Amino acid sequence: MARRVTYTTGLVGSDERVAQHPQARREITVDVHDDDATPWGVDAKLRVVGTDVPRVDGPAKATGAAKYTYDIQPQGLCFAGLVTSPHAHAEVQAVDVAAALKIPGVLVARAAGGRQVTFPGSIVAVVCAESEEALDDGLRAVVVTYDVKPPAVTVEDAMADGAAQVDRRAPNVPPEDDPRATMRRGDAQGAWDAAEVKVEGTWRTAIQTHSCLEPHGVVVQVMPDGHATIWASTQATSGFAAGPAMSRALGVPAAKIRVLTEHMGGGFGSKFGALEWDVLAAELARETRRPVRMLLSRRLEHLLGGNRPDSIQQMELGGTKDGRFTVLRGDVLGTAGNAAGGAGSNNVMVYGLPNVAMRQRTVRTHTARAAAFRAPRHPQGAFALEGVIDRFAHAAGLDPLEVRKRNDDHPIRRIQWDLAAERIGWAEARGRGGQRKDGPWRFGVGCAAARWSNAGRGAWRVDLKVHADGHVAVMSGVQDIGTGTRTLMAVLVAEELGIGVDRVDVRVGDTDYPPGPGSGGSTTSPSIGPAAREAALHAREGVAAKLAEAWDVPVADIGWKDGHYEAGGRTASFEEAARLVGTGGLAVSGTRRPNYEGPYGETAGVQMAEVAVDVETGVVRVKRVVAVHDAGRLVDTLTARSQVNGGVLQGISFALHEERRLDRAQGDMVNPTFDTYRILGLADTPQIDVLLTSVVSGFNNAGIMGLGEPATVPTAAAVAGAVYDAIGVQVTELPMTPARVLAALEGA
Repeated sequence: MARRVTYTTGLVGSDERVAQHPQARREITVDVHDDDATPWGVDAKLRVVGTDVPRVDGPAKATGAAKYTYDIQPQGLCFAGLVTSPHAHAEVQAVDVAAALKIPGVLVARAAGGRQVTFPGSIVAVVCAESEEALDDGLRAVVVTYDVKPPAVTVEDAMADGAAQVDRRAPNVPPEDDPRATMRRGDAQGAWDAAEVKVEGTWRTAIQTHSCLEPHGVVVQVMPDGHATIWASTQATSGFAAGPAMSRALGVPAAKIRVLTEHMGGGFGSKFGALEWDVLAAELARETRRPVRMLLSRRLEHLLGGNRPDSIQQMELGGTKDGRFTVLRGDVLGTAGNAAGGAGSNNVMVYGLPNVAMRQRTVRTHTARAAAFRAPRHPQGAFALEGVIDRFAHAAGLDPLEVRKRNDDHPIRRIQWDLAAERIGWAEARGRGGQRKDGPWRFGVGCAAARWSNAGRGAWRVDLKVHADGHVAVMSGVQDIGTGTRTLMAVLVAEELGIGVDRVDVRVGDTDYPPGPGSGGSTTSPSIGPAAREAALHAREGVAAKLAEAWDVPVADIGWKDGHYEAGGRTASFEEAARLVGTGGLAVSGTRRPNYEGPYGETAGVQMAEVAVDVETGVVRVKRVVAVHDAGRLVDTLTARSQVNGGVLQGISFALHEERRLDRAQGDMVNPTFDTYRILGLADTPQIDVLLTSVVSGFNNAGIMGLGEPATVPTAAAVAGAVYDAIGVQVTELPMTPARVLAALEGA
């Protein structure tokens, strides 16, 4: 059964802004399941939601009490490692493990993987030992004989005549007329011919590795009773042991496998499901009848842990003299390694583009797999799209910000553009061609937009238990990968029950709890949050029933106002009424219901960057970033700002530093350590002003959306636009190293 509810969605607060942009709010009517909580509208008076709440797991992480996979050390723990190919293209002729097996402490040494090597880092052997020292000796003792063949390492190599074929079953490059690689809208050729302003260019981005602080890996233990426990660094505990591979490796039915991830140190999209080394660890645990730990080394983490594909984006943008876009055409290439898909760039986003002709092709190369990486395809696409827009604005003699606003009709983002411009002082900061100088330093500002579109999904369940002391335990198999899922659930439950967040114990990352969604795609909060709120509502109702018995009144007479029960002039807080549940407590659950037809399904954001460029050395310093974002209704503004800060820092790192570099002849990565693979550091960190626009999305009972990905989408593009403003010439390749900046200046 359902009840019909009418409420107002859109921008929370800022009535003055809404008066200027009426579309920033809409009244909607939805059918709400009888078991679900009534949605909060923009005028809801909330006590905890929307405030700064410190992370509930902060003390555990700050004190070292938080346990990561590396910290798990069952009795009798053994250590496993991989022998991998240094070659990009080869055939394994022999794997000799005899010397390794003679080393004291080595328990297992055997060949693993296939005979064909198609990327550096391909697994060829596995070793398991009683100590890390014996493991190191055993790995060094394995002798592998290869028949090395010429590789195709880069997109250009793989497309060249006579290039080595990566996969015998398919060409390196999809055909140009492949309909799966082509997007068309309107009449692109006609619009291009008629365009008053036309610009074109090529933008390139490098391969970026995930560089998770905690490497991929597991600790696996098979128990004598036929059960198995896996401590995994994974973004999806509920799906980690799904499928036959892990069950077969362990010799244990899937129902008897428990997956635990109390805490994890980064994933960014690369840690979904059991991977090849996880299955090998399971096989070794079964073979040795001892717990086995398999964690990738830092070098292998760079090689095997996943990466963001590179891109070569040829773009053409046409429009009118007054700054209206009429057509976008493009041809995009990139490599996701030896895979058939996964590369590409999302160029058709944010701005109204009536005519489009876009071709996106993934080129196979002899390199390791790509993986989903915080906003897949979007940072690359934003860099090229915003870059060609800056070039268009310059050709038309218009302000780049005004051009964007003329082509962006999103009601929330139109407000965000103004907020960002006011905060950074856009009108005063503009200085094309180095008008603002300080010795060799030139200063400029740039802007870019972000979008994401995921309102959550799945019929996930959250269990909740009320204890007689007024504390509640909330349980879900969902994993908190550092984004603050524990805190979000605690805040929603505390709000619904009128209690403090400190009275809510959130337990996640355990498949003994109800299955939860994987943490990725910015879907976690809107997928699990509504279930947590419904569970809290059921707890409140269950305690109300106990109170009705104690007060000898019909349960329908028990009201709820300002965090208190009331009936017949009597009142009780939730903590006071919870005493009635007794020593056994009260167990309830909540379910995530299907999405409503909400009007604000696109998460909006804009960023503006201010940079200083040394024209003598080519060094770029990001001085300040203003980031304006929404994530539906903001549940915990402290955690939300943290997410935006992290996204901005990762975006700057992508813009200025990160680049996987390969030996073109051998294919091996030449910078596979944190000493040589440059990542943004403290000295590079700018001032970041985060402005949050809370927007009731209208898709679920809390109006929430995700924020993990959109915060990193526009950063590199905004930085590149600022460099263009500072020095008067575009740098069209990421990362914008000093050498590339100087080359652009010399070319100009």
